[in-house]
Amino acid sequence: MIDTLSDWLGLAQACLFETVVQPLVFRFGFGEFIEDAFEGTEWLLIGALELALLFLVLRPLESMIPAQAMSDRRARWNDFLYTVLHRIGLFPVLVFFTLDPLLDSVAGALRFDGFQPFNLEALWPGISPLGSFFVYFVVLDFFDYWYHRASHTYNWWWALHGLHHSQQNLNLWSDNRNHVLDDLLRDVYMGVIALGIGVEPAQYVVLVSVSRIVQSLQHANVRIHFGWLGERLLVSPRYHRMHHAIGVGHEGRQGGCNFAVLLPLWDMVFRTANFTPAFVATGIRDQLPSTDANGVLRPGREYGQGFWSQHWLGLKRMVEYARKEVV
Repeated sequence: MIDTLSDWLGLAQACLFETVVQPLVFRFGFGEFIEDAFEGTEWLLIGALELALLFLVLRPLESMIPAQAMSDRRARWNDFLYTVLHRIGLFPVLVFFTLDPLLDSVAGALRFDGFQPFNLEALWPGISPLGSFFVYFVVLDFFDYWYHRASHTYNWWWALHGLHHSQQNLNLWSDNRNHVLDDLLRDVYMGVIALGIGVEPAQYVVLVSVSRIVQSLQHANVRIHFGWLGERLLVSPRYHRMHHAIGVGHEGRQGGCNFAVLLPLWDMVFRTANFTPAFVATGIRDQLPSTDANGVLRPGREYGQGFWSQHWLGLKRMVEYARKEVV
């Protein structure tokens, strides 16, 4: 199945590259980047297919069975911009293929000294492509759990990641509502892990795509859960919504719940799971108006309404929060 899917994508990639991308590359005088453009075409194609799938499947579901009424439709359009930039953009592939030759050089130097680099598939000789896909899927998700949990632990990091949690109208496009520095850290981290355990470039493309589709479903504004057993096998919209809950999912150095990115297993093992069957309000506590000691009503913290203001305020929070002892 994996091989068949890869073959189809390869044919579509070649067609798109030869008819559209390659002529544009040469037309604008970037012929020396032709190989990079070919690799980028694959991610461009996959991103476009993902966008079409999300729009045709999840968007109608949000209209039919919403978890909450949308109070700010502009916020959803802003999240859509993030998703287009993320899915059509080439940032993840640039990180991966930049790291690949660097780590190959390191591995070559280690081999020269008699050290054989680790390859996860070598632990299961004869494992099928589908089997290796699921092994990498589980291992990468384990590391992603700890990355996500760390982003809620350190003040400066939470200042960036807080942009993601500030969406009070959670929707299918919200998964990509991230500060660019947060995305950079995660892409480098996951790229190093993937290359370090022996993930091939073609496998990495599919792993990233599957992960992104599932995470878009998790953030969708849909009244969907997977039942008692399913909720413990795969992160559902209801389960992940609890992670975005005001005052519940992401507060305090020792607090928070449902950090799992794809598999609730890690939350269960490390005691951060919350299976409360509720579709809760989302956002961050300090966004809400509060009354000070003098009884004066104070407005909530501003996280920005547009792409640029959200990034600028994220940088300001990073400096502010870095001086605090706890989040």
